[in-house]
Amino acid sequence: MAEYLSTNKKKITAPHFFEMKNSGEKISWLTAYDFTTATIVDQAGVDAILIGDSASNVMLGNQTTLPITVEEMIFHARAVARAVKHALVVCDMPFGSYQVSEEEGVRNAIRIMKETDVDAVKLEGGEEIAHMVKRIVDAGIPVCGHLGLTPQSVHKFGGYGLRAKEEAEAAKLMADAKALEEAGCFCIVLEKVPAKLAEEVTKAVSCATIGIGAGNKTDGQVLVYADMLGMNKGFKPKFLRQYANLYEIMTDAIGRYVQDVKSSDFPNESESY
Repeated sequence: MAEYLSTNKKKITAPHFFEMKNSGEKISWLTAYDFTTATIVDQAGVDAILIGDSASNVMLGNQTTLPITVEEMIFHARAVARAVKHALVVCDMPFGSYQVSEEEGVRNAIRIMKETDVDAVKLEGGEEIAHMVKRIVDAGIPVCGHLGLTPQSVHKFGGYGLRAKEEAEAAKLMADAKALEEAGCFCIVLEKVPAKLAEEVTKAVSCATIGIGAGNKTDGQVLVYADMLGMNKGFKPKFLRQYANLYEIMTDAIGRYVQDVKSSDFPNESESY
């Protein structure tokens, strides 16, 4: 068994992220949305598993993250949390679950924690949601922030392009990061921002930064598991490194199964009772 396939590792908690940042240990994240995948991802040794609202795309086939509901996020998060023994488990708060009011945001965060057994929640936005973050943290719930390309605001931005290229937006992102730090975030995801800016933010805040399309000077990295395993065709952004081609492997295996069934080769005598 490979060294990283360990079953006796201690459970990672939010305070560990500060320790890892301060010691210079990089933090590895992947998404997962179901029990079986989460079991594999956890046993492979990642530090954190995100039930992202990307489940809207990956699991439900939507074009954006906007349609997924609190109930659907709870369904996926509950399955993931049941599987995980080692990694920190973080659940996205979906669009509409915290934008209306502080009270509704806190209520939904508490509901997600109570009904899923995850370890933390993640919210998109900066200074404008800092008060919400503080209220949720004050309720005893660890919060991860998310800046840069925030997919819940895709219509506002007009697409999924690189964020904070200009000086004004870069300054706003830095201010947002400091506001989230002050509000109590234990980490901040930086998505699709210039590597230099991500490095500056990482140095400026005490909480950990997790990059996706933000260079390698952040405190850690996150990818969607289906993307890095090559389970889909056509989605190959610059920041994505594919570690397998499961699309071809699975298509080939299923194709051979179909052939074996149609030719009566499966099941054979040894596979029959």
